[in-house]
Amino acid sequence: MRHPALFAAVLLLMPAARAAEVPPVRVMIVGDFHMSNPGRDLHNVTVDDVLSQARQAQIVAVTDALARFKPTVVAAEWPADIAATRYADYRAGKLAPSHNEVVQLGFRLADKMNLPAFAGIDVDGEFPYEAVQTYAKAHGQSVWLDAAGAQVEAMVRRQDELLKTGTVGATLRWLNDPALIAKGNDFYRATLHVGGGAEQPGAELMTAWYRRNFLICANLVQLAKPGDRIVVFYGSGHTFLLRQCVREMPGFELVEPNAYLP
Repeated sequence: MRHPALFAAVLLLMPAARAAEVPPVRVMIVGDFHMSNPGRDLHNVTVDDVLSQARQAQIVAVTDALARFKPTVVAAEWPADIAATRYADYRAGKLAPSHNEVVQLGFRLADKMNLPAFAGIDVDGEFPYEAVQTYAKAHGQSVWLDAAGAQVEAMVRRQDELLKTGTVGATLRWLNDPALIAKGNDFYRATLHVGGGAEQPGAELMTAWYRRNFLICANLVQLAKPGDRIVVFYGSGHTFLLRQCVREMPGFELVEPNAYLP
């Protein structure tokens, strides 16, 4: 005769047992910086020639170190179609020399792992910062933006110094320290101080920022298969939200890049 309590206990354990059989998707988010000096951000780091012999050796050291993770997928901050076309050209030796970090880090690592494809997961989005500034100036709320901007500027200048005196690997390790990532997100949160009543430009900016990062993370989640080991290269401003998304995603496991970076 079947014992009801024992049967119920077995049923409760079955979903957990099945879940244990599915290997997690392990994801490493590597926050990086614009190596080609495009000047597209509110605060921009100054980068010397990454095609120089010394910088190339440092970048190779980074991708060699990350290769120890044995990624099965490499993704980065480009749209899917552009990434696919340029990666094919890169592997065929037809892509012109590029300072861009997607090529220098992403393509180099994917090619080293002999991956046939490259994942571009970027999504364009609005960043209505001018509306926040305009409202803040008109309502005496600029102090919040000024303080947050000064903190970001200090971080950017610190990165400048690290690049001048150190290596690409050391700079990436600094950028990917969890405490620094959390501090860097303070800028976005500070915009919530700007607004009043029904007019909330700071909250609108945050909504747009979260929307873009959720869409990026959706692209990441949808390309992943159980057991994949994915390295994602993205501008460091995105890392807080992308890390959070991965950490909270069932079946996904966040891997710290500083466990591998040189």
